[in-house]
Amino acid sequence: MRRTIPTDGADEIQLYMRTYYSLLRTTEEVQIRTLEETHIGVRSTLHPHAAAQKPDMSAFIYSSLRLPPCIREVRLVVLGQTEEVFQRRGYPHVETWEAVSAPGRRRRMLYDGKETLAAFIASISDVDDVVPILIAFQIEWNKMNLLINRAGLNGRLAGWAETGEADAALREELRQALRLSPAEWERLERAWKQELPALLHDIAGQRKRMAVRLLAGSYVDYRRATQRWWRHVTANAPLDLYKRAVYFVSSNTHSLVNMLTGFAQRHEKTLLRYLETAADPQLRAEADRIRQGEVPSSWSNFLYYILKKYLSTPEGHPLLEERRAYELAHGITRIPSSQTFDLEAQVIELSRLNPEAVDSRLQDLPLARLAESQAVILNIDYPLGFAAYHLLSRVAASVGELRGLYMIGKAATLNARIGDVLIPNVVYDEHSHNTYLLNNIFRAADVARYLVYGDVLDNQRAITVRGTFLQTESYMKGFLDAGYTDAEMEAGPYLSAAYEFIRPRRYPINELVNLYRSPFEIGILHYASDTPISKGQNLGTRNLSYYGMDPTYATTVTVLRCILTSCSRVVG
Repeated sequence: MRRTIPTDGADEIQLYMRTYYSLLRTTEEVQIRTLEETHIGVRSTLHPHAAAQKPDMSAFIYSSLRLPPCIREVRLVVLGQTEEVFQRRGYPHVETWEAVSAPGRRRRMLYDGKETLAAFIASISDVDDVVPILIAFQIEWNKMNLLINRAGLNGRLAGWAETGEADAALREELRQALRLSPAEWERLERAWKQELPALLHDIAGQRKRMAVRLLAGSYVDYRRATQRWWRHVTANAPLDLYKRAVYFVSSNTHSLVNMLTGFAQRHEKTLLRYLETAADPQLRAEADRIRQGEVPSSWSNFLYYILKKYLSTPEGHPLLEERRAYELAHGITRIPSSQTFDLEAQVIELSRLNPEAVDSRLQDLPLARLAESQAVILNIDYPLGFAAYHLLSRVAASVGELRGLYMIGKAATLNARIGDVLIPNVVYDEHSHNTYLLNNIFRAADVARYLVYGDVLDNQRAITVRGTFLQTESYMKGFLDAGYTDAEMEAGPYLSAAYEFIRPRRYPINELVNLYRSPFEIGILHYASDTPISKGQNLGTRNLSYYGMDPTYATTVTVLRCILTSCSRVVG
């Protein structure tokens, strides 16, 4: 059965994608400037002011947070799936390059220290992500280059970049030269921190002229990369996953293990000492409000947040090894990705969990029965877009029994507020053009009892988009008019893989697909981190920060309660 979907704005998006994919077929470098006109013509909700002379600071910061700081020196970005791909195409020693990272995107990247950045990609979604980000970054860089040079601030910027010190007058002149509001300037400083002087000096020094090169992009290349990743997981797992029942969770690397080990509570005094010395008076004030009962926030959630911040500091690094040993003793094995794409896996043996250490929100469950279980939770740091299909296809074919598929992730909301939780039972997938109908195991009441600051909306319709920049206001409003309220990137590919686990053929194209008879539970929980139809409300202008812990742990509690209840009913 074919489905009619909104088409306003779709032609521009398709033209944009066809343009960069056709160019990337070449074996040579593709100059980013050749794609700028098409990018501007899309009028992306993440880059609405691309054509304006005034810098679009939201788009620039969004792009900056998803690129490593060395992007200031980078001229060429090379995309490939594995070291072997890079070696075959002229980069024989890429594994010796410097590992670099971006704060807002998990992607394995290596920098040659000169002008070339190697980025490892897991699916076509990485191409749909990287290319628009590079274009947006270059467009905004060159706008600022023009404005700074017009204002004649190059010389004074050189002094700031050398000493790291600038008087208030220079900062104000720069802000006015760049036509930024005080709030926009503050966000720019917050995004680049101590590297802002060097960034602005580099921007003033030259126009950006980046290029991109795709080394390999076949379906087989992506499957090979996924297969290699899975071999690494199975080789480092403490047990034979081929013989175990598995509850598959796509979420993050911290929330499940925090709730199952009690490690943060064990080190509460250390975390509170760190909090007293941390340069964040707002967090200290929040801690006081929680302990005095002035706000209904969860104290455990707060400890989990402080633990994550503490472990990222030099003084917190010794605790990392203690945490690893503690988790191993409690049946939790972390398997970082050492090759191909950056995707950590965690194998959680339910029989080895200590019922007394788990989060208080789980204590009412029949946890004693877990000791008899042979089942495991396989938790994956959620992949980007279509990589979810490759990943789940490999996992589902390789484990003893798949008992549940659960997804926790961020989404853009078309009708709710940042921090709300959305529970879809219909998913339209832009990759397959299928509309998936599913019996989502979760209901609003399951989450609402654990959510403090937001609302929970079930019976929602989700759309799985190809990329964050590949959305326009008219396109998204068309989906909103059709009843779609939840935009994200992984649910569709996961459901396509689930279809192949259930049915004797590859997932169809442009059909209405009923997954109600799935032999395993399917649960999808999205928390809103974006409101793309609201002007300026995206992850470049704000983030969930500490309050993001509220929907993160409300959804995590809900998933764990579902799994632990199921496991206590099915022994073995």
